[in-house]
This record gives sequence, C-alpha cells and structure tokens, in this order.
Amino acid sequence: MRWLVALLLVCLAWPALAQDRSALARVDLAHSALLAEGRDRGKPRPLELQLAVSQPVPYRVYFLDGPPRLVVDFREIDFAGTDAQALPGRDLVPALRWGRFRPGWSRLVMELPGPYALRMAVQRPAEGGAGGALVRLRIEPVPQDEFATRGNALSALWDLPAPAAVAPLPPRRAADRPLRIAIDPGHGGHDPGAQVGAIYEAAVMLGFARELSEILARAGFEVVPTRSDDSFVPLERRMTLARAGQADLFISLHADALPAGEAAGLSIYTWNPQADDRATRELAMRHDRTDLLAGLDLAGTDDQIADVLMDMARIETQPRSEAFAKFAVSELNRAGIVMHRRPMRGAAFSVLKSPDIPSVLIELGFLTDPGDRANLFDPEWRARTAGAIAQAASLWARDDAARAALSRK
Repeated sequence: MRWLVALLLVCLAWPALAQDRSALARVDLAHSALLAEGRDRGKPRPLELQLAVSQPVPYRVYFLDGPPRLVVDFREIDFAGTDAQALPGRDLVPALRWGRFRPGWSRLVMELPGPYALRMAVQRPAEGGAGGALVRLRIEPVPQDEFATRGNALSALWDLPAPAAVAPLPPRRAADRPLRIAIDPGHGGHDPGAQVGAIYEAAVMLGFARELSEILARAGFEVVPTRSDDSFVPLERRMTLARAGQADLFISLHADALPAGEAAGLSIYTWNPQADDRATRELAMRHDRTDLLAGLDLAGTDDQIADVLMDMARIETQPRSEAFAKFAVSELNRAGIVMHRRPMRGAAFSVLKSPDIPSVLIELGFLTDPGDRANLFDPEWRARTAGAIAQAASLWARDDAARAALSRK
C-alpha cells in the first residue's frame, strides 16, 4: 500500500495546469449577499444566494448530503483574493467556502442547516450600478425524503458518473447465474450518428443489437440493453445502466463514417487514452460530440487522482477486456468476417471508461465504405457476425472463470 499512498500524494502535489486569469470573471463582494426570508425561529429558512460577477458565466447547481450542502460549479470564474467569510449573510449557514476546482472551473460549497431544494436559478445583468452579471439561487427547506442529491459525495466531488443504486459487483459473476452482457447500440434519439443518404448509424445499430441480443439469449446469456428504441442515452448513463444490470461484459456497437479510403472493415476497441492515430482520435470525438452538445460535461472524470484510482481498478478489468477482444477477433476470422488491417485497437471512447466492467467497442464497419455498407444490410453477414461474437463470449466466459479460479488459489 505504500506505493499507492505515494502515488496519490504525487497526484495531489501535481502542478496545476496554467490558466489565463485575465479572461476569468471576478466576484464583486460589495454587490453579493446571502439572504434569508422570515424570522429566525431556530428552523431552516428560505435562502437566496446573490453573487455578482464581472461577466456572465456558465454554472451548474446540485446538492450533497452528509452534511447537507449546496454545490455550485462555475466555468471561468476566479475567486482568488475574495474571502468567502466576508460575504454578507455568511453567518446564515454553518459553513461556506469557494475556490478553484480544476483548470477552467471553480466551486462554491455552502453547508446548509438542513435539506433544501432549488426553487430558482437565474443569471441576469447586474443591477444598482454594478457591472457584469448577477447569479441568483433561491433554495427552500424540504422534508428529508424530498431532498434530491447528486449520488454520493465522492462521485460529485471528483465529477465521476453517479454510481448505480445497487449492491457492489463481485469481481467475477456468481456461478449460479448466466453471464450478463450489456449490449449498447450507439447513438439514438436526436443523435442519429453517422449518416449516408437515408441510412442512419443509430437505426442500423439498433437493428443489429436486437439480432445479437436474440442470438446471445438463445446461447444462454442474459442481455442488458442500454437502449431498446430510438432514444438518446448519455454516454455515462449507458455505463450506469450496465452496472445497474450487474453486467459482466459491456459491448458497444457502432458503424461510423470517415473520409473515403481511410477506414474499412470491422475493428474492436478497448480503453486506451494514449491512442494517437488520427482516425481513432476523430472517431473518439465523433462518439462523444452529442453529449457535449447536449450540455453534459464529459471532461469531469479527468481529475488526476480519480484517473489514478480508476487506472488501478482497471489493472484487473483491462486485461479481461483485451482477452475478450482477442477471442472475438479469432472467432470473427473463423467466421470469414473481413476486418480492419489492425482489428484490435485502443481508443479513449467514453463508453469504455468503466473501471469495473470489461468493455469493448465494436466498429462493425464504416457506412462510408460501400463494402461495409453492403455487409451491414446483408442478413447472412449479420448472422455470422453475431454468431461469432456470441461464440467469443462463451469462450471468454470459460477462460475468465478459469483464470479467476487460479487467482484464488
């Protein structure tokens, strides 16, 4: 454990990335305040936080418990030189602190006298002669059963995906139940994915996912779908659904688009944030773009300590992911499926981040390639491909169980 403690201390001491403070908003304490309504009768009262800033800023608001806290993350705001204890009305709450959270983001944490709910959140031009903007957040006391928090504190404080409300997964599946496989057809809803004429990646992948799920079910597996219709599911939510379903393996399905001639053939990806070939980087950006456009912050898991902890968790799961990819490549070759010249690859796809579930992303082909496009609409090709993936899952499950038994000896 000494090396672990040393590693975490190194991360804590890691120099922060440079940040251009000249472009950041500043707080004007003279025009800011924390206000309470009604008389103080020893019970929590409605509160309104008014924060004057030199320019409008994006922000997000949520609550944590143990103790109850209001958390506000601000993009591009600089709290340096301003004392949270000097905010007028500060004595209305048990504690208040603010400061830089990570490059480009600052955080305000206000401890509350009890459970609250957000009733108003607005940002408008400042009044009373002050420049910039005024952020107003009104919160009101609520019963404990109406106190909506953002998962557990560790997830929120390190910006990790909120964990599913299920019991922790065992390192391997229980021997008394079938292997559970999460099948994740990419894109959906307002994100159609790659488009070639009237062909949409989201629809094609949903169709293939249904065929693969049927073959897996006939082979004795349990399937955990991340979407079963044309709906949008955020990337982090897909992993949470897999975890809630106690999936033993996560398979994401895609058929993307790249400039003609750049890519063709099936390929299988496992997690690798250092992958540096241009086509892979472009695919990673394409896969993540809709969550970013929808206002979801995918950069939240980039905190250095969180990365270290998740990388440690992957010490076991990453080899298992790669083992499945190898079985899949072998079975697809055996089935005569034409693959990319480098069929096993690494990429920083967000759906592969899960540190506790072996995960792969299968690019079944590229809609921009005529041969791949024809395969995706060929029932015989789809059946052979799905059958090979199911056979790979069977072989991987037996191998994985054998390795688990050896590791326990």
